[in-house]
Amino acid sequence: MMTRRLSARALAVSTLSLALGACSLAPTYHRPDAPVPDRFPVTAANANADQAALPAWRDFFQDARLQALIELALKNNRDLRIAVDRVEEARAQYGIAQSDRLPTIGAQGTGQVTRSPENMRNGGPDSPSVNRSYIAGVGMTAFELDFFGRVRNLSESAYQSYLSTDQARRTVQLGLVAQTAEAYFRLRSAQELHELMDKTLEARKGTLDLVQSRFDVGVASDLDLAQAQSQYDTVRADRIATERAMTQAGNALQLILGTPVPDGLPEPRPFGREQLLQTLPAGLPSQLLERRPDIVGAEHDLMAANAQIGAARAAFFPRISLTGLLGFASPELSALFGGSHRYWQFAPQIQMPLFSGGIRGNLDLAKARSNIAVSAYEKAIQTAFREVADGLSGEATYSTQLDALRATEDSALRALKLSQVRYETGVDSFLQVQSAQVTLYGVQQQFIQLGTDALLNRVELYKALGGGWEADDLPEAS
Repeated sequence: MMTRRLSARALAVSTLSLALGACSLAPTYHRPDAPVPDRFPVTAANANADQAALPAWRDFFQDARLQALIELALKNNRDLRIAVDRVEEARAQYGIAQSDRLPTIGAQGTGQVTRSPENMRNGGPDSPSVNRSYIAGVGMTAFELDFFGRVRNLSESAYQSYLSTDQARRTVQLGLVAQTAEAYFRLRSAQELHELMDKTLEARKGTLDLVQSRFDVGVASDLDLAQAQSQYDTVRADRIATERAMTQAGNALQLILGTPVPDGLPEPRPFGREQLLQTLPAGLPSQLLERRPDIVGAEHDLMAANAQIGAARAAFFPRISLTGLLGFASPELSALFGGSHRYWQFAPQIQMPLFSGGIRGNLDLAKARSNIAVSAYEKAIQTAFREVADGLSGEATYSTQLDALRATEDSALRALKLSQVRYETGVDSFLQVQSAQVTLYGVQQQFIQLGTDALLNRVELYKALGGGWEADDLPEAS
């Protein structure tokens, strides 16, 4: 009967403490207003901003070879592995903080044997010189009754930190997808430039042979020959530099992948705008709060700091804890569990701070960190707004610029053909051919570079908008 009463008391105490733990001194959380305009600058690129759903990256990147490379990076990149393990670390820390909200109950057993001199024996000199005592039972150690929400707020802070770490993992993953695509496009750009160098070098060799033959018959001058040789050597030097750029781009891609590029990957698409989805819905700035993992993570950091204020405020109030034991006690080990040896112990403890400057300092520290978290959250929104606005500006201008440069290339090519005809017929000097070659060569290089910049801008815009994910994209910790 007594055992039932004590069990009921323990259950009542635990239930009461959990109910009182619902009290919290943390400030009521309110999401700060976004310190950015309601809408992005109006451009042709985001005219259909109402359609705010982003495609998954497998739909956005339409090059099968690039898709395979991104999958390799998501499996093998070491930065992503570290981010996943940090999530597991934060989850474990939250579990530790959460466990403090429940009593720690375990089996306990103690034994004590004491020999006392005659003048210190409670029963006088004739009493036994050796005293024995044995206690065994189920006990609860120093369980804090969370009247003012200190433990609850510490647990909430750990939980929000865990969620923030998980969003940091998503940020790393989104960045990894973008980095893989950017490294791939830089490699493809170097390959395109190398192919341009090969074609240009072949054309310059034909021009050099033509000038050499005209020089041999006395029609061309030494200056013409020197200029033709210089043009040929310039492209040859550029070609070597491009080979170096190709090697370095391949090394950068392999580092991001975390593994050597395997054989048997799908064939790449032709280098150009067809490698990516042609349009991206920009949406409204407020939707960045839901899509961008860095902004979501910053808000979790803010909520964690808010909970820390509650824990710091609770430290000003008394802290009550309970320690108890329910079991058996006996002077003989063999008779410990006898029916007449029931034993219980109940030891409440209260601590009330009187003079402690550290408590006030902890509250001031928590408030300062909360202010820092607010500023970090607002800065994350401002950074996101700027990145999206820059990407939309690029989307609105790169296409027109590429069209203009394509027309320039056609004009430069026509000018080169005319200058070659006029040189071969003796109307103009080789200087006109040289000038036309330099112009066309520069425009062709600029066209490839500008096309690469346009692709990279669209990748950065996709990243700035928060990317798109599928259920199996997020790796689990091993």
